[in-house]
Amino acid sequence: MVIDDPARGGPFASHISRRQALALLAAFSVPGVARASTPRRVVAIDWAMLETLVALGVMPIAATELVQFRKDAIEPALDDKVADLGLRGSPNFELLRLLRPELILISPFYARYEAIYRSIAPVLSLPFYVRGEPPYQKALDAVITLAADLGLGDKGRDVLQTQAMLVEDTARSLQAFAARPTYLVNVGDSRHVRVFGADSMFGDILVRLGLRNAWKDRSRYTFAAPVPLENLAAEPDARIVVISEIPVEARNSLKDSIIWQSLPPVRAGRVLMLDNINPYGGIVAAARFMRLLKQAMLVSSGETL
Repeated sequence: MVIDDPARGGPFASHISRRQALALLAAFSVPGVARASTPRRVVAIDWAMLETLVALGVMPIAATELVQFRKDAIEPALDDKVADLGLRGSPNFELLRLLRPELILISPFYARYEAIYRSIAPVLSLPFYVRGEPPYQKALDAVITLAADLGLGDKGRDVLQTQAMLVEDTARSLQAFAARPTYLVNVGDSRHVRVFGADSMFGDILVRLGLRNAWKDRSRYTFAAPVPLENLAAEPDARIVVISEIPVEARNSLKDSIIWQSLPPVRAGRVLMLDNINPYGGIVAAARFMRLLKQAMLVSSGETL
């Protein structure tokens, strides 16, 4: 799986004034002794861990790149009072220390700073995306592990049961579409796409829904879209599912692209558009993908069996 580090970003963390820091501390008043029945003061650096935490009903006191998260991931909704620690790859450690977290959630993507995190608070690091491996089971395992750590075992079981029911219901609804293979792509520019294989969350879910992925190789998902459009002609009977919004600079040029317009799925109207979904997400992103895919397939007039 060729992936771009989700922690990428500029080399400098955002900085806050002392007054801003004190205001944030007031918003999250620190109790003298945490009660055992109360979820701990948790900070989420990794977005998949952030999703998992909120799915368990716990809102973090701080997380990273919240403006971008709300734009790219959409779900889950986060409280306005959640403090923004800046870039995932270069967070504001000064603010993190001031917030006095009791648990910091990361993934192996952030291992280079793990020692610093552990000097501030206990750390829980769980893998979601491993080269060449399907990630969905890892996302489910993360629910179990985090729920146990927070003393929310019953809630964790409820979350997993709801997720299993969603998979089953969505698969049943999409049985009629199973004969046609599906490309899952994200448009990079007017000539290139990012393609999701079985080692992506979207590709893993697709198989679990009983649908065949038209892309046989590993995922090709990097910051610079690596797959030429013409590669999508390999399966002429496929449908193309475009995940997340197309960049503004690529929209008009894609419409005028001879290559894009000549693709059999495009000519036949078998192109479905999904709203933004976090490609590095956990079970919340998986659930959002299932709901949007089901809606697009059942509602879109462009899709044919």
